[in-house]
Formats: sequence, structure tokens, C-alpha cells
Amino acid sequence: MPGGCARGPAAGDAWLRLARLALVLLGWVSSSSLTSSATSSASSASFVAASAQPPLPGQCPPPCECSEAARTVKCVNRNLTEVPADLPPYVRNLFLTGNQLAVLPAGAFSRLPPLAELAALNLSGSRLEEVRAGAFEHLPSLRQLDLSHNPLASLSPFAFSGSNASVSPPSPLVELILNHILPPDDDERHNRSFEGMVAAALRAGQALRGLRRLELTSNCFAYLPQDVLAQLPSLRHLDLRNNSLVSLTYVSFRNLTHLESLHLEDNALKALHNGTLAELQGLPQVRVFLDNNPWVCDCHMVDMVTWLKETEIVQGKAGLTCAFPEKMRNRVLLELNSSDLDCDPILPPSLQTSYVFLGIVLALIGAIFLLVLYLNRKGIKKWMHNIRDACRDHMEGYHYRYEINADPRLTNLSSNSDV
Repeated sequence: MPGGCARGPAAGDAWLRLARLALVLLGWVSSSSLTSSATSSASSASFVAASAQPPLPGQCPPPCECSEAARTVKCVNRNLTEVPADLPPYVRNLFLTGNQLAVLPAGAFSRLPPLAELAALNLSGSRLEEVRAGAFEHLPSLRQLDLSHNPLASLSPFAFSGSNASVSPPSPLVELILNHILPPDDDERHNRSFEGMVAAALRAGQALRGLRRLELTSNCFAYLPQDVLAQLPSLRHLDLRNNSLVSLTYVSFRNLTHLESLHLEDNALKALHNGTLAELQGLPQVRVFLDNNPWVCDCHMVDMVTWLKETEIVQGKAGLTCAFPEKMRNRVLLELNSSDLDCDPILPPSLQTSYVFLGIVLALIGAIFLLVLYLNRKGIKKWMHNIRDACRDHMEGYHYRYEINADPRLTNLSSNSDV
């Protein structure tokens, strides 16, 4: 049948198309599965490779503890002999306390990349004996530096200003802590002025003109050099507690117009003189602390007592008392009158006892000397007679020669007798 013969080929084409479509679908599914498996294997391979890479530079040094969230690195009590070279660049607070650094060379914190965010550096108690010029260069954000409790025998004048103060930019330091940096009492300490060494570092160029807080406690300063504060015009807080300052005559506070607090407790101050009183009174917002000083209440204290009664800048002035002389001990300065302050040469009891002992010793030596003379009186008398006879013979001979020279006849007679 033509109709039947005609329908047979059409049905076969339909089945062929279906078969081809099925093959295409199967090929697409297999290719997609292969692609996904290849992608997953590639990603797993990349993860393994990434995990096998070495750590990036700037990671936490082995002897230290790091917190990137707090931007802090602590290398405390690790007996380090030098600053770690692989400090992370994110560090903002660096603690290097309790180590064995000894020397801090130039560029001790120079790194690539630089430690651009380091703002607080604590080197206290690390046995530093020498800080060289430019030790804190390349720290553009450094605001706080603590060098306390280090026996600094050598502090370069350019330690804070860079190796070349005329070219280096000003230091960014705002707070400098130099408490208890006195070196051991050795020959080097006697051959140079410790006060002068610290003053030279503070006044080098204008490196510290932005400094606002300076602590110099427990350094046994006997005096302050004349221009130690000359290059610190922005200073607001000055701490000089627990030193051995006897007087403030040579130091000037005139240029510290922003000074807010001046701590002079636990020194050896005996009195403040007119020049110092006038300079302190001229500072607009200063508060002065003078507790625990051995004030000598004599005629030299009149001006200071008058000033204390009038000023309001001295904190706790009602607790200031006399230490010397003995009759004035523990008298409150604000309760004294000019009639109470005289200059009688009254010595402390210890000094009086010393003079009494010296007098007794001298009297004993004198008594022994007189006893020796008494026991040898006969020999001394004979010795005196011998001296008298010798002097008499000498004078008689001198008188005889004088008479001959004065009388011409005796002169001629003497000449003829010689002939």
C-alpha cells in the first residue's frame, strides 16, 4: 500500500531524530560532570599549594607575642641582645622590656617596609648602656618612648634628633620617660657630667620642640644645667621627683609658657630664690609640687615664705615644714613671720658633737706635748744654754770686727801685724 509505504520512512526519521537528541543530551551531561570535577580538583590543588607556601614577611617573631587586632607586639623578658629584625609592619605598641640589649645602634628600628604606625615604644629594664645617634630614626609616628631603668652610661646628643640634627626632621615624640637611668658609680661616671649628658640630648637642635611630657625621676641630679629646658617650648608636664636638687638658681622656666605641672618632691631644696619665684609666678597655668624637701628656715627663706602666702600655684603648700635649724623643725612655712627667720649660726647637734670631739682630741694632744716638755726639762735647759753661749760668742766676734773697722789706728795696726 502506497499509503503504508509512505508512513514507514517518516516514522523511521522520527526515531532517528530522537536517538540523536538522546546522544546529544548524554554528551552534555558527561562534559559538565567532567568540567565540574576538573574545577574541584583544581581548587583543591590550589588550596594545598597555598597551605604549603612559607609565611609572608612581617609575621610575628618567634620570641614575641603578637596581636594584630590590638596592633601590639610584646617581647618581654626574652633576653634579646638586639631588636628583632622581622617585626610586623602593623605594630603600633612595641614592648621590649626586660632584655639584654646593651647597645641601641643607629637605625635600630629601620625596616622595609618601615614601621610607619609604631606610636609607643617601651625599652625599660633592658640593660641599655649606650644609645647612639639616630637610634630612633625612620619612626615617623613615634609618640611615646620609655627608656627607664637602664644604666645609660652613654646617651648621644643626637639620640632623638638623628645622626645629623641640622638636616633631620623634628622628632614626633610627645612623651619621653627617662626615670632611673643613672649608670653605675664608676670612673666613667666621675669623668663626665651625667646631668650634662642628658641635657645635651634634650637640647640638640629643635628635635624635641613638640615634647609635652618629660619624666626625669630618681636620677640623683644634683643640679640642672642652665639651658636644659631651652629647646622644649611645648612642654606641659615636667617630673623631677626623687633627685638631689639643692637649688634651681641656674635653670630657667621662662620659655615654658605651656607648662601645667612641675613636680619637685623628694629633693634637697633648701629655699627658692627671687628669680625662680618670679619665673614660676609668670607661668599662666602651672601647678608646682614641693613636698618632702629639707627647707632651711633662716633669713634666706623670707622671700619664699612671703610668696607662698600670696600664690595659689603651689599644691599642698599647707603641708610644707621646716627641717633646719633644730629650733624651727616641723614648723609650718605658712605660719612663719619674718621675725622668726634669722641667720643665727646654730649648728645641727651632730655637727656640734663633732666639734666637741675635735676639741677634746686637740686638748689631749696639747697635754701630751706639755708632759713631754716637762719630762725633758733638764735636757731642754742644757740645750738652751748651749745655744745662748754659741750666740754670745758669735756676737762678741762680730762686735770685735766692728770696732777694728771703725777705728783707723786699729786698722793700721792690724795691717802692720799682718805684714
